[in-house]
Amino acid sequence: MSIYISGIGVSRGIAIGEAYVLVREQLSASQIILPDSEINSEINRFKIALAQANKQLHDIKNKIAKDTPDDILVFIDTHLLMLEDPAFDEGTINNIKEHSCNAEWALQMQGERLVQVFDEMEDPYLRTRKDDVLHVVKRIQSALAGVEENNDNISYKGKIIVTDDLTPADTIMMQHQKVAGFITEFGGPLSHTAILARNLGIPAIVGLHHARHLIHRGETLIIDGFTGAAINRPDEKSLKFYRAIKRSETIKRNLLKTLTGKPAITLDNKQITLHGNIDRPADIKLIKKYDDTGVGLYRTEMLFIKLNQWPDQATHFKTYKRAVKALNGKPLTIRTMDLGADKEIQDTIDQGPMAHNPAMGLRAIRRCLKEPQNFMPQLLAILRASAYGPVRLMIPMLTNLEELDQVLALIEEAKQRLQKKKIAFDKNIPIGAMIEVPAAALAVDAFAKKLDFLSIGTNDLIQYTLALDRIDDEVNYLFDPLHPAVLKLIQMTIQAGKQANIPVSMCGEMASDTQYTRLLLGMGLEYFSVQANALLEVKHIIINSTLKNLQLEVNEILQTYNSSEIRSRVQQLVNLL
Repeated sequence: MSIYISGIGVSRGIAIGEAYVLVREQLSASQIILPDSEINSEINRFKIALAQANKQLHDIKNKIAKDTPDDILVFIDTHLLMLEDPAFDEGTINNIKEHSCNAEWALQMQGERLVQVFDEMEDPYLRTRKDDVLHVVKRIQSALAGVEENNDNISYKGKIIVTDDLTPADTIMMQHQKVAGFITEFGGPLSHTAILARNLGIPAIVGLHHARHLIHRGETLIIDGFTGAAINRPDEKSLKFYRAIKRSETIKRNLLKTLTGKPAITLDNKQITLHGNIDRPADIKLIKKYDDTGVGLYRTEMLFIKLNQWPDQATHFKTYKRAVKALNGKPLTIRTMDLGADKEIQDTIDQGPMAHNPAMGLRAIRRCLKEPQNFMPQLLAILRASAYGPVRLMIPMLTNLEELDQVLALIEEAKQRLQKKKIAFDKNIPIGAMIEVPAAALAVDAFAKKLDFLSIGTNDLIQYTLALDRIDDEVNYLFDPLHPAVLKLIQMTIQAGKQANIPVSMCGEMASDTQYTRLLLGMGLEYFSVQANALLEVKHIIINSTLKNLQLEVNEILQTYNSSEIRSRVQQLVNLL
């Protein structure tokens, strides 16, 4: 008898194969009080385990294909950096000394402290980085227990992995063995498994609770990464249906490859600008893999997190210059730092108590304006990088014109500093803002008069408009890009840009999701900035769309306040292909 179960589809595609239920040994740490005479040997035991964990990751990295993109390798590099970080090494050793305890207990205490830091971050992407801490702790704990983490003798080829969670090393090694797909009981759209599965092109479902109890090893399994549906022990009718979809997807992928390098022009001859999003200069390689285009959103936070402090001007400049040169004349939009009132970097001025709701606290431009001496090096570096190619500077999370005026004054001060030193920069560098707070969207016409461009950050705009945390399992079902209020704010922003004769782009997840492409085109959006692996799919929709027809349809949709009716009519737009 077939069993239909549902999770969150995070990497599109269909996988049909044999289920491999991966059950790991559950390691638990118990506190053991040690005599003083054993403390040094316990510290040495911990250092040996740390070295073993480090070697395991290096061995995995060495087995990965040499042409693996940097954006994939960075996940393993992140774990290697953590293993070398004093937060793990010195912190755990200090716990052993102070509490006269065993290494397992000392490491668990240290891991819990670090997890709490990430839990209190307001940025959903950064908050999920606590997974790094948990994975590294588990790897060291395994080494302490003598449990081998690597399963090189197991063949995963063609199998669908069903497990509680996967580390980046697991995911990459399984992809190396040509795994068919993944199902995890935990995780969300921003988890490591989700991000890596998307980048590696592996169908995946996450958040499918109790999957290991519902699915047994060796059973035939279908997973639909589009909808998040999984079918265990499917009948012949289901197998035939999904095999047909799988063949159709293969044909579609081959067709999409032919669009590389071609302009995104609608059937009625309207040019649409299509750019990619990056977190680091190395990500530009991934964009070029799909299309030769510019960057509409460079999130600079990863540089801060990597260094665990505010970078100096030289570090900023070296990084941004590298990105500009890698784009070979294509535009680069650099968003200034968008971290928050958490303690994700050490050298923060605010050492006060943690904000009760960091998402509403001292984050992004608010924090930059409070610490202008740390913000100025980034502004100077962005201006200097503009001498090497087309650069745009984008300000995140503005809520009022006073903030904008302060930022513009700091940018002017930065320009004057560079002019005095006769350092080259683009004197007319475009300055823009993210519209991601409802207050900014409601007053967007005033912002548009003072800026050169606008960019809609749908992730936060939806979250703030609907008063929910989109990675909270209890309420994320309320996250709805098609909520009438959200659509109204998007429409207001696009119209304000047209009235001010400045471009308006969208750089949130909504822009990358092809089920919304035609809706956004009909609303008048002419600039999309999307995840690299969505570039060709979005372009395919654009070149098969007629704007005039869409505008008539979408105008009617925007007059509707019934969410189910809106979803139905938006789906009809999708089905036009």
